[in-house]
Amino acid sequence: MADHPGEVAVTINDERLSEEAAPLVGQLVADRAASRLTSQDHTLWGEAAEAEAAIRLSWTTLHETSRPLLAEIDALRAELRAEGIDRVVLAGMGGSSLAPEVITATAGVPLIVLDTTDPGQVADALAGDLDRTVVVVSSKSGSTVETDSHRRIFAAAFEAEGIDAGSRIVVVTDPGSPLEDLAAGYRRVFQADPNVGGRYSALTAFGLVPSGLAGADVAALLDEAAATAKTLSQDSADNPAVLLAAALSAAHARGAEKVVLADTGSGITGFGDWAEQLVAESTGKEGTGLLPVVVEGPEAPGFADAGEDATAVAIGPGGAVSTSGSLGGMFLLWEYATALAGRLLGINPFDQPDVEAAKKAARALLDNPTEQAGSGQSFLDGPIEVHGAPDGVTTLVEALQVLTGSAPEFGYIAVQAYLDRIADASAAVLRPELARKTGLQTTFGWGPRFLHSTGQYHKGGHQNGVFLQITGYPETDIDVPDRPYSLGVLQLAQAVGDGQVLSGLDRPVLRLHLTDRAAGLAHLVHTLAEVSR
Repeated sequence: MADHPGEVAVTINDERLSEEAAPLVGQLVADRAASRLTSQDHTLWGEAAEAEAAIRLSWTTLHETSRPLLAEIDALRAELRAEGIDRVVLAGMGGSSLAPEVITATAGVPLIVLDTTDPGQVADALAGDLDRTVVVVSSKSGSTVETDSHRRIFAAAFEAEGIDAGSRIVVVTDPGSPLEDLAAGYRRVFQADPNVGGRYSALTAFGLVPSGLAGADVAALLDEAAATAKTLSQDSADNPAVLLAAALSAAHARGAEKVVLADTGSGITGFGDWAEQLVAESTGKEGTGLLPVVVEGPEAPGFADAGEDATAVAIGPGGAVSTSGSLGGMFLLWEYATALAGRLLGINPFDQPDVEAAKKAARALLDNPTEQAGSGQSFLDGPIEVHGAPDGVTTLVEALQVLTGSAPEFGYIAVQAYLDRIADASAAVLRPELARKTGLQTTFGWGPRFLHSTGQYHKGGHQNGVFLQITGYPETDIDVPDRPYSLGVLQLAQAVGDGQVLSGLDRPVLRLHLTDRAAGLAHLVHTLAEVSR
Protein backbone atom coordinates (compact mmCIF):
# COMPACT_ATOMS: atom_id res chain seq x y z
CA MET A 1 0.00 0.00 0.00
CA ALA A 2 1.06 3.62 -0.53
CA ASP A 3 2.44 5.20 2.63
CA HIS A 4 2.95 8.85 1.72
CA PRO A 5 0.93 11.48 -0.13
CA GLY A 6 1.40 11.12 -3.88
CA GLU A 7 2.74 7.60 -3.70
CA VAL A 8 0.88 4.85 -5.49
CA ALA A 9 1.06 1.12 -5.06
CA VAL A 10 -0.13 -1.97 -6.91
CA THR A 11 -0.19 -5.41 -5.38
CA ILE A 12 -1.09 -8.61 -7.23
CA ASN A 13 -2.70 -10.68 -4.50
CA ASP A 14 -3.64 -13.64 -6.68
CA GLU A 15 -0.68 -16.05 -6.90
CA ARG A 16 -1.66 -17.50 -10.26
CA LEU A 17 -2.10 -14.06 -11.80
CA SER A 18 1.22 -12.91 -10.35
CA GLU A 19 3.00 -15.81 -12.05
CA GLU A 20 1.23 -15.15 -15.35
CA ALA A 21 2.05 -11.45 -15.22
CA ALA A 22 5.76 -11.91 -14.50
CA PRO A 23 6.84 -12.49 -18.14
CA LEU A 24 4.89 -9.42 -19.25
CA VAL A 25 6.51 -7.34 -16.52
CA GLY A 26 9.86 -8.52 -17.83
CA GLN A 27 8.85 -7.67 -21.39
CA LEU A 28 7.83 -4.10 -20.50
CA VAL A 29 11.02 -3.57 -18.51
CA ALA A 30 13.22 -4.98 -21.27
CA ASP A 31 11.44 -2.81 -23.85
CA ARG A 32 11.98 0.26 -21.64
CA ALA A 33 8.28 0.93 -22.21
CA ALA A 34 7.73 3.11 -19.12
CA SER A 35 10.64 5.46 -19.73
CA ARG A 36 9.84 5.66 -23.45
CA LEU A 37 6.25 6.54 -22.57
CA THR A 38 7.46 9.30 -20.28
CA SER A 39 9.67 10.68 -23.05
CA GLN A 40 6.58 10.57 -25.33
CA ASP A 41 7.90 7.94 -27.74
CA HIS A 42 5.04 7.61 -30.23
CA THR A 43 6.41 4.36 -31.70
CA LEU A 44 5.43 2.23 -28.67
CA TRP A 45 2.17 0.97 -30.21
CA GLY A 46 3.29 0.12 -33.72
CA GLU A 47 3.40 1.89 -37.04
CA ALA A 48 -0.38 2.12 -37.51
CA ALA A 49 -0.74 4.05 -34.24
CA GLU A 50 2.18 6.43 -34.69
CA ALA A 51 0.31 9.37 -36.20
CA GLU A 52 -2.31 9.42 -33.44
CA ALA A 53 0.14 8.71 -30.63
CA ALA A 54 2.37 11.54 -31.79
CA ILE A 55 -0.31 14.07 -30.82
CA ARG A 56 -1.67 12.34 -27.70
CA LEU A 57 1.18 11.98 -25.21
CA SER A 58 1.47 15.35 -23.45
CA TRP A 59 -0.45 13.94 -20.47
CA THR A 60 2.77 12.43 -19.14
CA THR A 61 4.03 15.90 -18.12
CA LEU A 62 0.81 17.67 -17.13
CA HIS A 63 1.88 17.79 -13.47
CA GLU A 64 4.42 20.36 -14.71
CA THR A 65 2.81 21.98 -17.75
CA SER A 66 -0.56 22.64 -16.08
CA ARG A 67 0.98 24.76 -13.31
CA PRO A 68 0.35 28.13 -15.03
CA LEU A 69 -3.38 27.39 -14.92
CA LEU A 70 -3.47 27.49 -11.13
CA ALA A 71 -3.09 31.26 -10.74
CA GLU A 72 -5.62 31.88 -13.52
CA ILE A 73 -8.18 29.61 -11.90
CA ASP A 74 -7.66 31.16 -8.47
CA ALA A 75 -8.01 34.68 -9.89
CA LEU A 76 -11.23 33.88 -11.72
CA ARG A 77 -12.71 32.13 -8.69
CA ALA A 78 -11.94 35.15 -6.49
CA GLU A 79 -13.45 37.45 -9.09
CA LEU A 80 -16.64 35.42 -9.30
CA ARG A 81 -16.94 35.12 -5.52
CA ALA A 82 -16.58 38.87 -5.18
CA GLU A 83 -19.64 39.17 -7.42
CA GLY A 84 -21.59 36.65 -5.36
CA ILE A 85 -21.24 33.89 -7.95
CA ASP A 86 -20.49 30.65 -6.12
CA ARG A 87 -22.67 28.02 -7.81
CA VAL A 88 -20.75 26.14 -10.50
CA VAL A 89 -22.50 24.12 -13.22
CA LEU A 90 -20.35 22.00 -15.53
CA ALA A 91 -21.69 21.19 -18.99
CA GLY A 92 -19.45 18.50 -20.40
CA MET A 93 -19.37 14.87 -21.50
CA GLY A 94 -16.92 12.01 -21.01
CA GLY A 95 -13.42 13.25 -20.32
CA SER A 96 -14.78 16.76 -19.78
CA SER A 97 -16.95 15.74 -16.83
CA LEU A 98 -15.81 12.47 -15.25
CA ALA A 99 -12.56 13.73 -13.72
CA PRO A 100 -14.05 16.96 -12.31
CA GLU A 101 -16.85 14.94 -10.72
CA VAL A 102 -14.34 12.65 -8.97
CA ILE A 103 -12.12 15.56 -7.94
CA THR A 104 -14.91 17.64 -6.41
CA ALA A 105 -16.72 14.71 -4.79
CA THR A 106 -13.48 13.56 -3.17
CA ALA A 107 -12.76 17.11 -2.00
CA GLY A 108 -16.30 17.51 -0.69
CA VAL A 109 -17.07 20.65 -2.70
CA PRO A 110 -20.29 21.16 -4.71
CA LEU A 111 -20.28 20.89 -8.49
CA ILE A 112 -23.41 20.39 -10.59
CA VAL A 113 -22.46 18.13 -13.48
CA LEU A 114 -24.61 18.08 -16.61
CA ASP A 115 -23.55 15.10 -18.72
CA THR A 116 -27.07 14.26 -19.79
CA THR A 117 -29.78 15.06 -22.28
CA ASP A 118 -32.52 14.22 -19.78
CA PRO A 119 -34.91 17.20 -19.60
CA GLY A 120 -35.69 16.65 -15.93
CA GLN A 121 -32.07 16.69 -14.84
CA VAL A 122 -31.34 19.81 -16.88
CA ALA A 123 -34.50 21.48 -15.52
CA ASP A 124 -33.29 20.83 -11.97
CA ALA A 125 -30.00 22.56 -12.74
CA LEU A 126 -31.88 25.49 -14.28
CA ALA A 127 -34.09 25.76 -11.21
CA GLY A 128 -31.14 26.71 -9.01
CA ASP A 129 -30.26 30.32 -8.20
CA LEU A 130 -29.10 31.69 -11.55
CA ASP A 131 -28.00 34.93 -9.85
CA ARG A 132 -25.25 32.88 -8.17
CA THR A 133 -24.46 30.60 -11.13
CA VAL A 134 -21.54 30.30 -13.51
CA VAL A 135 -21.61 27.65 -16.24
CA VAL A 136 -18.41 25.99 -17.41
CA VAL A 137 -18.96 24.79 -20.98
CA SER A 138 -16.34 22.14 -21.57
CA SER A 139 -15.76 20.39 -24.91
CA LYS A 140 -12.51 19.30 -26.53
CA SER A 141 -13.95 19.18 -30.03
CA GLY A 142 -16.12 22.24 -29.44
CA SER A 143 -19.03 20.55 -31.17
CA THR A 144 -20.33 18.04 -28.63
CA VAL A 145 -24.10 18.06 -29.19
CA GLU A 146 -25.08 17.57 -25.54
CA THR A 147 -22.78 20.36 -24.34
CA ASP A 148 -23.81 22.72 -27.11
CA SER A 149 -27.44 22.13 -26.15
CA HIS A 150 -26.69 22.95 -22.50
CA ARG A 151 -24.88 26.13 -23.54
CA ARG A 152 -27.83 27.30 -25.62
CA ILE A 153 -30.35 26.49 -22.90
CA PHE A 154 -28.43 28.24 -20.12
CA ALA A 155 -27.65 31.27 -22.26
CA ALA A 156 -31.37 31.69 -22.94
CA ALA A 157 -32.20 31.18 -19.26
CA PHE A 158 -29.69 33.83 -18.15
CA GLU A 159 -31.03 36.34 -20.66
CA ALA A 160 -34.61 35.62 -19.57
CA GLU A 161 -33.59 36.57 -16.03
CA GLY A 162 -31.98 39.79 -17.21
CA ILE A 163 -28.47 38.41 -16.68
CA ASP A 164 -25.78 38.94 -19.30
CA ALA A 165 -25.14 35.35 -20.42
CA GLY A 166 -21.63 36.11 -21.62
CA SER A 167 -20.58 37.14 -18.12
CA ARG A 168 -21.71 33.79 -16.72
CA ILE A 169 -20.22 31.33 -19.21
CA VAL A 170 -16.65 30.05 -18.98
CA VAL A 171 -15.36 27.90 -21.83
CA VAL A 172 -12.78 25.11 -21.79
CA THR A 173 -11.85 23.81 -25.23
CA ASP A 174 -9.00 23.05 -27.58
CA PRO A 175 -7.37 25.91 -29.50
CA GLY A 176 -9.15 26.68 -32.74
CA SER A 177 -12.29 24.69 -31.97
CA PRO A 178 -15.74 25.94 -33.08
CA LEU A 179 -16.54 26.63 -29.43
CA GLU A 180 -13.55 28.91 -29.06
CA ASP A 181 -14.61 30.79 -32.17
CA LEU A 182 -18.07 31.64 -30.79
CA ALA A 183 -16.92 32.28 -27.21
CA ALA A 184 -15.47 35.74 -27.83
CA GLY A 185 -18.13 37.37 -25.66
CA TYR A 186 -17.90 34.90 -22.80
CA ARG A 187 -16.41 35.49 -19.36
CA ARG A 188 -13.26 33.47 -19.98
CA VAL A 189 -11.88 30.92 -22.43
CA PHE A 190 -9.35 28.39 -21.20
CA GLN A 191 -7.40 26.61 -23.91
CA ALA A 192 -6.60 23.00 -23.09
CA ASP A 193 -3.53 21.14 -24.31
CA PRO A 194 -4.52 19.81 -27.75
CA ASN A 195 -2.00 16.97 -27.49
CA VAL A 196 -3.98 15.21 -24.77
CA GLY A 197 -6.99 13.01 -25.51
CA GLY A 198 -10.18 13.51 -23.54
CA ARG A 199 -9.91 10.42 -21.35
CA TYR A 200 -6.32 11.34 -20.37
CA SER A 201 -7.26 14.96 -19.59
CA ALA A 202 -7.85 14.85 -15.81
CA LEU A 203 -4.90 17.13 -15.11
CA THR A 204 -5.54 19.53 -18.00
CA ALA A 205 -7.84 22.55 -18.00
CA PHE A 206 -10.75 20.12 -18.50
CA GLY A 207 -10.20 18.63 -15.06
CA LEU A 208 -8.70 21.59 -13.23
CA VAL A 209 -10.85 24.58 -14.25
CA PRO A 210 -14.31 23.41 -13.10
CA SER A 211 -12.83 21.67 -10.05
CA GLY A 212 -10.82 24.71 -9.01
CA LEU A 213 -13.73 27.11 -9.55
CA ALA A 214 -15.85 24.83 -7.35
CA GLY A 215 -13.26 25.05 -4.56
CA ALA A 216 -11.13 21.90 -4.89
CA ASP A 217 -7.40 22.16 -4.17
CA VAL A 218 -6.18 21.46 -7.68
CA ALA A 219 -2.61 22.52 -6.86
CA ALA A 220 -2.44 19.59 -4.44
CA LEU A 221 -3.68 17.33 -7.20
CA LEU A 222 -0.74 18.31 -9.41
CA ASP A 223 1.62 17.87 -6.46
CA GLU A 224 0.32 14.34 -5.93
CA ALA A 225 0.85 13.47 -9.57
CA ALA A 226 4.33 14.98 -9.53
CA ALA A 227 5.25 12.91 -6.46
CA THR A 228 4.57 9.66 -8.30
CA ALA A 229 5.69 10.62 -11.82
CA LYS A 230 9.31 9.51 -11.36
CA THR A 231 8.28 6.10 -10.04
CA LEU A 232 5.93 5.51 -12.95
CA SER A 233 8.63 6.38 -15.48
CA GLN A 234 11.11 3.80 -14.23
CA ASP A 235 11.87 0.63 -16.19
CA SER A 236 11.59 -1.52 -13.11
CA ALA A 237 9.66 -4.61 -12.09
CA ASP A 238 8.53 -2.58 -9.08
CA ASN A 239 6.90 0.14 -11.19
CA PRO A 240 3.20 0.05 -10.15
CA ALA A 241 2.00 0.94 -13.65
CA VAL A 242 4.05 -1.88 -15.17
CA LEU A 243 2.61 -4.31 -12.62
CA LEU A 244 -0.98 -3.20 -13.24
CA ALA A 245 -0.64 -3.28 -17.05
CA ALA A 246 0.95 -6.74 -16.91
CA ALA A 247 -1.69 -8.12 -14.55
CA LEU A 248 -4.61 -6.88 -16.65
CA SER A 249 -3.01 -8.09 -19.88
CA ALA A 250 -2.09 -11.51 -18.47
CA ALA A 251 -5.65 -11.98 -17.22
CA HIS A 252 -6.97 -10.94 -20.63
CA ALA A 253 -4.72 -13.49 -22.34
CA ARG A 254 -6.46 -16.33 -20.52
CA GLY A 255 -9.97 -15.00 -21.14
CA ALA A 256 -10.52 -12.68 -18.18
CA GLU A 257 -11.27 -9.60 -20.26
CA LYS A 258 -13.54 -8.01 -17.64
CA VAL A 259 -11.99 -5.78 -14.98
CA VAL A 260 -14.33 -5.52 -12.00
CA LEU A 261 -13.70 -2.32 -10.05
CA ALA A 262 -14.78 -1.88 -6.44
CA ASP A 263 -13.79 0.78 -3.94
CA THR A 264 -12.55 -0.87 -0.76
CA GLY A 265 -11.83 2.22 1.32
CA SER A 266 -9.61 4.35 -0.92
CA GLY A 267 -10.94 7.67 0.31
CA ILE A 268 -11.58 8.60 -3.34
CA THR A 269 -15.20 9.08 -4.41
CA GLY A 270 -16.31 7.64 -7.74
CA PHE A 271 -12.89 6.74 -9.12
CA GLY A 272 -14.26 3.68 -10.91
CA ASP A 273 -16.49 5.82 -13.13
CA TRP A 274 -13.45 7.76 -14.35
CA ALA A 275 -11.31 4.65 -14.82
CA GLU A 276 -14.18 3.01 -16.70
CA GLN A 277 -13.92 5.47 -19.58
CA LEU A 278 -10.13 5.41 -19.62
CA VAL A 279 -9.87 1.63 -19.84
CA ALA A 280 -12.90 0.86 -22.02
CA GLU A 281 -12.35 3.55 -24.62
CA SER A 282 -8.58 3.04 -24.75
CA THR A 283 -8.58 -0.74 -25.12
CA GLY A 284 -11.98 -1.77 -26.53
CA LYS A 285 -11.33 -2.02 -30.25
CA GLU A 286 -10.43 -4.46 -33.02
CA GLY A 287 -12.48 -7.15 -31.30
CA THR A 288 -10.40 -7.12 -28.14
CA GLY A 289 -9.97 -5.05 -24.99
CA LEU A 290 -10.67 -4.78 -21.28
CA LEU A 291 -14.25 -4.19 -20.14
CA PRO A 292 -14.47 -2.31 -16.82
CA VAL A 293 -17.38 -3.39 -14.61
CA VAL A 294 -17.92 -0.79 -11.88
CA VAL A 295 -19.71 -2.31 -8.89
CA GLU A 296 -21.21 -1.01 -5.67
CA GLY A 297 -18.60 -2.39 -3.27
CA PRO A 298 -16.44 -5.41 -2.47
CA GLU A 299 -19.45 -7.54 -1.52
CA ALA A 300 -21.31 -6.78 -4.75
CA PRO A 301 -22.10 -9.51 -7.27
CA GLY A 302 -19.42 -9.56 -9.94
CA PHE A 303 -16.59 -8.68 -7.56
CA ALA A 304 -16.96 -11.02 -4.61
CA ASP A 305 -17.83 -13.90 -6.96
CA ALA A 306 -15.73 -12.95 -10.01
CA GLY A 307 -15.42 -15.94 -12.32
CA GLU A 308 -12.84 -17.02 -14.86
CA ASP A 309 -13.78 -14.20 -17.21
CA ALA A 310 -13.06 -11.38 -14.75
CA THR A 311 -10.36 -9.90 -12.53
CA ALA A 312 -11.39 -8.21 -9.29
CA VAL A 313 -9.39 -4.98 -9.00
CA ALA A 314 -9.74 -2.98 -5.80
CA ILE A 315 -9.47 0.78 -5.53
CA GLY A 316 -7.93 0.36 -2.11
CA PRO A 317 -6.89 -2.89 -0.39
CA GLY A 318 -8.03 -6.39 -1.38
CA GLY A 319 -9.12 -7.99 -4.62
CA ALA A 320 -7.02 -10.08 -6.96
CA VAL A 321 -5.21 -6.80 -7.65
CA SER A 322 -5.15 -3.79 -5.33
CA THR A 323 -4.36 -0.22 -6.35
CA SER A 324 -3.91 2.63 -3.91
CA GLY A 325 -2.66 6.15 -3.58
CA SER A 326 -3.69 9.80 -3.64
CA LEU A 327 -6.13 10.97 -6.31
CA GLY A 328 -3.52 12.79 -8.41
CA GLY A 329 -1.22 9.79 -8.21
CA MET A 330 -4.01 7.37 -9.09
CA PHE A 331 -4.97 9.38 -12.16
CA LEU A 332 -1.41 9.09 -13.45
CA LEU A 333 -1.02 5.43 -12.42
CA TRP A 334 -4.08 4.29 -14.34
CA GLU A 335 -3.18 6.42 -17.38
CA TYR A 336 0.29 4.88 -17.54
CA ALA A 337 -1.02 1.37 -16.93
CA THR A 338 -3.73 1.70 -19.59
CA ALA A 339 -1.29 2.99 -22.21
CA LEU A 340 1.15 0.17 -21.39
CA ALA A 341 -1.65 -2.39 -21.51
CA GLY A 342 -2.43 -1.09 -25.00
CA ARG A 343 1.08 -2.06 -26.06
CA LEU A 344 0.69 -5.54 -24.63
CA LEU A 345 -2.75 -5.97 -26.25
CA GLY A 346 -1.45 -4.78 -29.60
CA ILE A 347 -3.88 -1.88 -30.02
CA ASN A 348 -3.73 1.91 -30.25
CA PRO A 349 -4.89 3.23 -26.86
CA PHE A 350 -5.48 6.76 -28.15
CA ASP A 351 -8.13 6.40 -30.85
CA GLN A 352 -11.87 5.64 -30.60
CA PRO A 353 -12.83 4.34 -34.05
CA ASP A 354 -16.33 3.14 -33.15
CA VAL A 355 -17.68 6.12 -31.18
CA GLU A 356 -18.77 8.12 -34.21
CA ALA A 357 -21.18 5.44 -35.47
CA ALA A 358 -23.74 6.06 -32.71
CA LYS A 359 -23.43 9.84 -33.16
CA LYS A 360 -24.13 9.51 -36.88
CA ALA A 361 -27.17 7.33 -36.22
CA ALA A 362 -28.54 9.83 -33.69
CA ARG A 363 -28.01 12.73 -36.10
CA ALA A 364 -29.88 10.85 -38.81
CA LEU A 365 -32.81 10.35 -36.46
CA LEU A 366 -32.79 14.04 -35.50
CA ASP A 367 -32.97 14.91 -39.19
CA ASN A 368 -36.01 12.64 -39.51
CA PRO A 369 -37.60 12.34 -36.04
CA THR A 370 -40.49 10.18 -37.29
CA GLU A 371 -37.99 7.35 -37.77
CA GLN A 372 -37.36 7.24 -34.02
CA ALA A 373 -40.27 4.85 -33.88
CA GLY A 374 -38.49 2.61 -36.35
CA SER A 375 -37.62 0.03 -33.69
CA GLY A 376 -41.37 -0.57 -33.34
CA GLN A 377 -43.37 -1.13 -30.16
CA SER A 378 -43.51 -4.86 -29.68
CA PHE A 379 -46.08 -4.74 -26.91
CA LEU A 380 -47.10 -3.05 -23.68
CA ASP A 381 -46.49 -4.71 -20.30
CA GLY A 382 -47.94 -2.53 -17.53
CA PRO A 383 -46.19 0.85 -17.56
CA ILE A 384 -43.47 -0.41 -19.94
CA GLU A 385 -43.41 -0.37 -23.73
CA VAL A 386 -41.22 -3.27 -24.84
CA HIS A 387 -39.33 -2.62 -28.09
CA GLY A 388 -37.29 -5.12 -30.06
CA ALA A 389 -38.52 -8.36 -28.50
CA PRO A 390 -38.36 -11.39 -30.83
CA ASP A 391 -41.49 -12.60 -32.58
CA GLY A 392 -43.70 -14.68 -30.32
CA VAL A 393 -42.56 -12.98 -27.12
CA THR A 394 -45.51 -11.30 -25.45
CA THR A 395 -44.46 -10.51 -21.87
CA LEU A 396 -41.70 -8.50 -20.23
CA VAL A 397 -40.37 -11.48 -18.31
CA GLU A 398 -40.12 -13.49 -21.53
CA ALA A 399 -38.32 -10.64 -23.27
CA LEU A 400 -35.82 -10.33 -20.42
CA GLN A 401 -35.38 -14.10 -20.33
CA VAL A 402 -34.61 -14.21 -24.06
CA LEU A 403 -32.18 -11.27 -23.81
CA THR A 404 -30.17 -12.63 -20.90
CA GLY A 405 -30.32 -16.15 -22.32
CA SER A 406 -28.76 -14.95 -25.58
CA ALA A 407 -25.52 -13.98 -23.83
CA PRO A 408 -22.74 -16.59 -24.14
CA GLU A 409 -21.42 -18.31 -21.03
CA PHE A 410 -18.78 -15.67 -20.41
CA GLY A 411 -20.57 -12.75 -22.01
CA TYR A 412 -21.91 -9.66 -20.28
CA ILE A 413 -25.07 -7.61 -19.86
CA ALA A 414 -24.96 -3.85 -20.36
CA VAL A 415 -27.77 -1.86 -18.75
CA GLN A 416 -28.10 1.54 -20.41
CA ALA A 417 -30.41 3.95 -18.61
CA TYR A 418 -31.37 7.05 -20.62
CA LEU A 419 -32.96 8.64 -17.58
CA ASP A 420 -32.36 11.28 -14.92
CA ARG A 421 -29.48 9.92 -12.85
CA ILE A 422 -30.60 11.94 -9.84
CA ALA A 423 -34.40 11.60 -9.85
CA ASP A 424 -34.25 8.09 -11.33
CA ALA A 425 -31.24 6.96 -9.32
CA SER A 426 -33.05 3.78 -8.24
CA ALA A 427 -32.45 2.42 -11.76
CA ALA A 428 -28.92 1.58 -10.64
CA VAL A 429 -30.28 -1.36 -8.63
CA LEU A 430 -30.80 -3.15 -11.93
CA ARG A 431 -27.08 -3.88 -12.21
CA PRO A 432 -26.64 -6.00 -9.07
CA GLU A 433 -30.05 -7.60 -9.50
CA LEU A 434 -29.31 -8.77 -13.04
CA ALA A 435 -25.80 -9.89 -12.07
CA ARG A 436 -27.20 -11.89 -9.16
CA LYS A 437 -29.98 -13.48 -11.19
CA THR A 438 -27.89 -14.41 -14.22
CA GLY A 439 -24.36 -14.89 -12.92
CA LEU A 440 -23.14 -12.71 -15.79
CA GLN A 441 -20.86 -9.72 -15.42
CA THR A 442 -23.20 -6.73 -15.67
CA THR A 443 -22.38 -3.10 -16.35
CA PHE A 444 -24.56 -0.05 -15.77
CA GLY A 445 -24.32 3.21 -17.66
CA TRP A 446 -26.34 6.40 -17.66
CA GLY A 447 -27.16 7.44 -21.21
CA PRO A 448 -25.89 9.25 -23.09
CA ARG A 449 -22.80 9.68 -20.95
CA PHE A 450 -21.72 6.05 -21.38
CA LEU A 451 -21.62 6.67 -25.16
CA HIS A 452 -18.52 8.77 -24.44
CA SER A 453 -17.10 5.97 -22.30
CA THR A 454 -17.96 2.27 -22.62
CA GLY A 455 -19.77 2.98 -25.89
CA GLN A 456 -16.49 2.40 -27.75
CA TYR A 457 -16.02 -1.02 -26.16
CA HIS A 458 -19.60 -2.10 -26.90
CA LYS A 459 -18.97 -1.71 -30.62
CA GLY A 460 -15.24 -2.34 -30.88
CA GLY A 461 -14.40 -4.73 -28.05
CA HIS A 462 -15.23 -8.37 -27.46
CA GLN A 463 -18.60 -9.00 -29.13
CA ASN A 464 -20.18 -11.01 -26.32
CA GLY A 465 -22.50 -8.41 -24.81
CA VAL A 466 -26.28 -8.10 -24.70
CA PHE A 467 -27.88 -4.71 -24.19
CA LEU A 468 -30.83 -3.58 -22.09
CA GLN A 469 -31.82 0.00 -22.89
CA ILE A 470 -34.13 1.90 -20.53
CA THR A 471 -35.81 5.04 -21.86
CA GLY A 472 -38.80 6.93 -20.53
CA TYR A 473 -41.24 9.74 -21.16
CA PRO A 474 -40.10 12.93 -19.41
CA GLU A 475 -42.67 14.81 -17.34
CA THR A 476 -41.69 18.01 -19.12
CA ASP A 477 -39.42 18.68 -22.07
CA ILE A 478 -37.03 21.51 -22.91
CA ASP A 479 -36.59 22.94 -26.39
CA VAL A 480 -33.01 23.55 -27.50
CA PRO A 481 -32.82 27.17 -28.69
CA ASP A 482 -32.22 27.57 -32.43
CA ARG A 483 -32.33 23.82 -32.95
CA PRO A 484 -35.24 21.82 -34.42
CA TYR A 485 -35.40 19.40 -31.50
CA SER A 486 -35.95 19.23 -27.77
CA LEU A 487 -33.81 17.47 -25.19
CA GLY A 488 -36.36 14.66 -25.00
CA VAL A 489 -36.19 14.13 -28.76
CA LEU A 490 -32.37 14.19 -28.65
CA GLN A 491 -32.25 11.75 -25.73
CA LEU A 492 -34.47 9.22 -27.50
CA ALA A 493 -32.55 9.64 -30.77
CA GLN A 494 -29.32 8.83 -28.94
CA ALA A 495 -30.79 5.65 -27.46
CA VAL A 496 -32.44 4.42 -30.65
CA GLY A 497 -29.43 5.36 -32.77
CA ASP A 498 -27.01 3.44 -30.56
CA GLY A 499 -29.41 0.51 -30.51
CA GLN A 500 -29.46 0.48 -34.30
CA VAL A 501 -25.67 0.38 -34.45
CA LEU A 502 -25.49 -2.47 -31.93
CA SER A 503 -28.20 -4.42 -33.74
CA GLY A 504 -26.24 -3.91 -36.96
CA LEU A 505 -23.37 -5.73 -35.27
CA ASP A 506 -25.73 -8.64 -34.51
CA ARG A 507 -25.82 -7.81 -30.82
CA PRO A 508 -29.10 -8.44 -28.96
CA VAL A 509 -30.78 -5.17 -27.91
CA LEU A 510 -33.99 -4.81 -25.90
CA ARG A 511 -35.41 -1.34 -25.23
CA LEU A 512 -37.87 -0.76 -22.43
CA HIS A 513 -39.66 2.59 -22.58
CA LEU A 514 -41.22 3.66 -19.30
CA THR A 515 -44.58 5.35 -19.76
CA ASP A 516 -44.33 6.34 -16.09
CA ARG A 517 -40.78 6.35 -14.82
CA ALA A 518 -41.30 5.54 -11.14
CA ALA A 519 -43.98 2.93 -11.80
CA GLY A 520 -42.01 1.50 -14.71
CA LEU A 521 -38.83 1.05 -12.70
CA ALA A 522 -40.77 -0.60 -9.87
CA HIS A 523 -42.47 -2.93 -12.36
CA LEU A 524 -39.14 -3.80 -13.97
CA VAL A 525 -37.46 -4.63 -10.66
CA HIS A 526 -40.45 -6.75 -9.66
CA THR A 527 -40.31 -8.59 -12.99
CA LEU A 528 -36.61 -9.32 -12.62
CA ALA A 529 -37.49 -11.59 -9.70
CA GLU A 530 -38.98 -13.99 -12.26
CA VAL A 531 -35.92 -14.03 -14.54
CA SER A 532 -33.52 -16.96 -14.37
CA ARG A 533 -30.65 -18.14 -16.56
